Amino acid sequence: MDLSDLIDRNAAFTPDKPAIRFKGEVLTYAGLSDRIHRTAFVLKTRFGIGRGDRVAILSLNRPDYLVLLYACARLGAVLVPINWRLAVPEHLYILDHASAKVLFLEEAFSGVLEAMPETVPECRAVGLDFTPDGGSRFEDVLEGVEGDGRNPHIDTTCPLLIVYTSGTTGRPKGAVLRQDALVWNAIHSCHLHDLTSQDHVLTTLPMFHVGGLNIQTTPALQAGATVTLHDRFEVDAAVDAIAREKPSLTVVVPATMAAILEEADARGVDISSLRAVGAGSTIVPQPLIEAFQSRGVKVLQVYGSTETAPICIYTRIGGVDAIMRKGTIGLPGLACEARVVDEAGREVAPGTAGEIIVKGPTVLYEYWGDEAATSDVLRNGWFHTGDIGTRDAEGYFYVHDRKKNMIISGGENVYPAEIERVLHEHSEILEAAVIGRPDPQWQEVPVAFVVPRPGSDLREDAVIAYLRAHLARFKVPREIRFIEALPKNALGKVQHFHLRAQLAEDVAAGTAA
Repeated sequence: MDLSDLIDRNAAFTPDKPAIRFKGEVLTYAGLSDRIHRTAFVLKTRFGIGRGDRVAILSLNRPDYLVLLYACARLGAVLVPINWRLAVPEHLYILDHASAKVLFLEEAFSGVLEAMPETVPECRAVGLDFTPDGGSRFEDVLEGVEGDGRNPHIDTTCPLLIVYTSGTTGRPKGAVLRQDALVWNAIHSCHLHDLTSQDHVLTTLPMFHVGGLNIQTTPALQAGATVTLHDRFEVDAAVDAIAREKPSLTVVVPATMAAILEEADARGVDISSLRAVGAGSTIVPQPLIEAFQSRGVKVLQVYGSTETAPICIYTRIGGVDAIMRKGTIGLPGLACEARVVDEAGREVAPGTAGEIIVKGPTVLYEYWGDEAATSDVLRNGWFHTGDIGTRDAEGYFYVHDRKKNMIISGGENVYPAEIERVLHEHSEILEAAVIGRPDPQWQEVPVAFVVPRPGSDLREDAVIAYLRAHLARFKVPREIRFIEALPKNALGKVQHFHLRAQLAEDVAAGTAA
């Protein structure tokens, strides 16, 4: 059995039930199952996709995102979701690193095609909403196709996803998740949400993240529920959907929570059809939790990462009301073990801070092509999150510090090392360091400290223009600060905490941009 069999089973029980609603169209479970079968057959017979081959997708949310996921499961192939917010050089790096054989993409992101023949010459292009030069249109290759694309000897132990997460070394790492990680992740989701086939899930977060893909969307389809899919988060569309279609569940991050509240209140929209929202990506400010609770909507904390599929620790409907334990991320899930350990890996006493580590079937199999990074985070089966937290006497977990130096801006992870790598490649920059600055809208935004080379007349606008050509816009610093030298320790390592202290002083004095 493979993951796609769960869709087939639901199609057998409720063939005419809506599986996915998208832009006014409905794909039933029977229709979804049929499209998965035909897609798997085309991938296998036309594109030569077999067990272990990588299939990439560069697209906004659309039903075929999920069709491709389950078609890959049927073949034992691996889907590589690509963050459409990244810049073209970043897209090319992922395609090359993953050795993708086929790229499915929307026309809006066709800028990557020009460089593909040189960077990834073996990768073929398939347009989801257009016909690429020298490539194919998805609807055309599916036309009239019949047949079962299943490969022999495929089961849920096969890898299914390589999800790239920005790396602390400046290059993204591909977290490999097996099919059974999504099976167990769905069990966690059903437990934390009390999710059943009667639910109606609204998905607005991007499915290139495991949060948008796996906190509710794939669990809902595997449970036989209905998913209303938006191509991207737009607050007016999200509030319209809540008002008209009355979804019972959705996933949010602090930025989208605040936007939904503001829009709903301005329009007088009752959001209480939502019996709960799953809140992921970062710690949710208590005022936002209380604002949703006051409108009759429970806020369920979901703790995890790309490497954990992502659900591993959570609060849940029907459990002890987490509002009485302000700041908790909850308890380990049904199939998850979690500990707080010291630097030697020894479990610490309740209330003592240490690193949160987790273990269970949702944890990544490896980082693609990176044995050193894999062994660094996977030790004796335990995934070391890099997050510092505590556990209380009743077993509830709390996160105190995020991963070292990481910035979370609008729900997106931004690693300073990645920006610093690009800055260091500029011919007029001697050194650079990046830290986060609090921001009322995005929670945090990056700020770069730059040491120009002697004789340079580098300006802030030129640096920002350079970064925009190489990085996604959400990673580009909102401010460039030119300084004579970076603070360093005796070993030459940049002391980011000094920069944070200086920036905090300047913000307090009103001199920061």
